[in-house]
Amino acid sequence: MAPKKEKAPPPSSKPAKSGGGKQKKKKWSKGKQKEKVNNAVLFDQATYDKLITEAPKYKQITPSVLSERLRINGSLARRAIKDLVERGLVRVVSIHSSQQIFTRATNT
Repeated sequence: MAPKKEKAPPPSSKPAKSGGGKQKKKKWSKGKQKEKVNNAVLFDQATYDKLITEAPKYKQITPSVLSERLRINGSLARRAIKDLVERGLVRVVSIHSSQQIFTRATNT
């Protein structure tokens, strides 16, 4: 009798693995999420007093600076700056459609 031949496994449709351990597919990071802030939409007395005393001392006054430091929303910050300009506490450096820059009023 002739020796029996061992059956070879059937060819697989998957390509042969090229060594190494099992690797998981790279997952894309979701990115860093900024924490949602809850800014005030109206002035309370304490915030308004802080605006009147501290804001004219800032070197650079923009709606975004006021919004961040006083925790007020952007539209309220823009109105506050108008109020400070009318009182003569700050002066205009540059007004652009997207950004308004003011500085403290000096005696010059």
